[in-house]
Amino acid sequence: MAGIAGIIQTTSAAQRDDYIQGMVQPMCHDPACESGHCAFEQLGISIGWVSSPQSFAGPLPVWNENRTVCLIFAGEEFSACDQVAELKQKGHACPRVDSSVLVHLYEEHGPKFVEDLNGWFSGLLVDLRADKAILFNDRYSFGRVYFHESPDGFYFSSEAKSLLAVLPALRRIDQRGLAEFFSVGCVLQNRTLFKGISLLPLGSLWTFQRDGRIDRRRYFSPATWEQQEPLGAAEYGVRLREVFGRIVPRYLRSSEQVAMSLTGGLDSRAVLAWARAAPGSLPCYTFGGPYRDCVDVRIARRLAKICGQPHTTIRLGEEFFADFPALAEKAVYVSDGTMDVSGAVELHANRRAREIAPVRLTGNYGSEILRSNVAFRPNRLDTSVFTPEFSRLIEEAGETYRSEAVGHRLSFIAFKQVPWYHYARLAVEKSQLTVRSPFLDNELVALAYQAPPELATSAHPLFQLIAAGNPALDSIGTDRALRRQSLPVITKLANTWQEFTAKAEYAYDYGMPPWLAKMNRVLAPAHLERLFLGRHKFYHFRVWYRDQLSGYLKEQDLNTDNHPPCYRDGAVTAVIQGHLSGRANRTLELHKLLTVFLIQRSLIRQQ
Repeated sequence: MAGIAGIIQTTSAAQRDDYIQGMVQPMCHDPACESGHCAFEQLGISIGWVSSPQSFAGPLPVWNENRTVCLIFAGEEFSACDQVAELKQKGHACPRVDSSVLVHLYEEHGPKFVEDLNGWFSGLLVDLRADKAILFNDRYSFGRVYFHESPDGFYFSSEAKSLLAVLPALRRIDQRGLAEFFSVGCVLQNRTLFKGISLLPLGSLWTFQRDGRIDRRRYFSPATWEQQEPLGAAEYGVRLREVFGRIVPRYLRSSEQVAMSLTGGLDSRAVLAWARAAPGSLPCYTFGGPYRDCVDVRIARRLAKICGQPHTTIRLGEEFFADFPALAEKAVYVSDGTMDVSGAVELHANRRAREIAPVRLTGNYGSEILRSNVAFRPNRLDTSVFTPEFSRLIEEAGETYRSEAVGHRLSFIAFKQVPWYHYARLAVEKSQLTVRSPFLDNELVALAYQAPPELATSAHPLFQLIAAGNPALDSIGTDRALRRQSLPVITKLANTWQEFTAKAEYAYDYGMPPWLAKMNRVLAPAHLERLFLGRHKFYHFRVWYRDQLSGYLKEQDLNTDNHPPCYRDGAVTAVIQGHLSGRANRTLELHKLLTVFLIQRSLIRQQ
């Protein structure tokens, strides 16, 4: 719901002003947000923004007292408020704890102020005294910045659609990026789906001088954390409790209501345990499906009750299916095509979550950072449906992935998986509300690099963390029936049952193999999926594409103008009809195929 867009070093001021308005408009996803733009003619800069006055970014732009330093900021930062008292002692006016504080930090420390920032953000700082501008982002690149560089200027924006709106020549899908999207679910190496548009690398501090020079510097390198010595198991546990206990309160501070997105796993439970919120002050909610209360809902309800917090189940129902075409298109559009059409679920659920609170606190990325969970890999695709040229690009995508995965596992996760793969879902979520997770706090990630090897992929530190934060939450088993102090026979039986139901649900949904699809087609009248679906997951597109969304699929098949050229003749119809008939499970392919349809319509053709 916030973003920045700008043009630097173009010759025509009139053209810059026209363009900047056209770049800001596509980012206005929420009528409650404010937008605006301004220009710095001596530097050849025009900058626009979309922001919420209640957010950390606050009313924009922000200036220092004598209006010689200006900042346009998007996102949140969680360390600045700790420095307000010191800044006031040094004579700075800090009437609000928001992005205006960052201007004063720059006055004190110069460009190095960015090195101590902690959050997901991007910004442009203009220093009129030094005739320069500084474009920067956070060290995970979650404050995403798309840019295009040409002889007539440097264009950048929080959203690719801003660039596509004013530069029609960029409205072309990059086939290499598209092949990676099909293969691994995202575009790799800071490239994008669009020719001529790249991503600002993580931890960037790019300085634009008046004479046209650009200093492309990075203020942070993962090697800084990789070089730390591992801690012993006991010391690591102590440090983890100390750091987690200190950082979680940062993510509860807000001028707006904060609510907790709660599941049956360990990550969100750890946040709840250390939030230690007063009863009734931290509303909790869990996403649920149409079949039954999944295990996440049942456990989260118990956890919230223990902590004296209200709990709501946000369910997908008939309203979701009726709105799916619009939701799918919106999810693809707001995420610039990084999220496939399954993001319709996230859009619908987070829209409902905003009715509870505009700020969503989650346990997202906990298993990635504290258990080194790699969440994406090349998919096994039926390349027979693609042209030979595109099939080769899919093979190359796998090779690119494997080359990028070489090196430190946690660095791959935090600085490649997070910004390239996880950003897609975040883009949809943050189009509806503000999303926060303490698991990407700089202090915590730095500590995770010091985990002893035997604990780097273990859940044991999280179990201990929960027990130390709130022992009552430690007594409830996880969604896989795991406990810190297990009862040998009972825990084993419960875990076996939960693992079986999870695998059975996967087999009847995304993971249904060809032999089971053929068998299930014969047994379709019995609706055996009802025995398994909804126990662990709350959305089930294999069945939905076949049933509730079949009309939508048929409509897309009939629109042959949308059929991507990367498919062989007749292959699109074969994929759709094979799934609708029940002869095959094409769920993952359909996600990507439908997404390409919508990218072409809403982002390339801009219909």
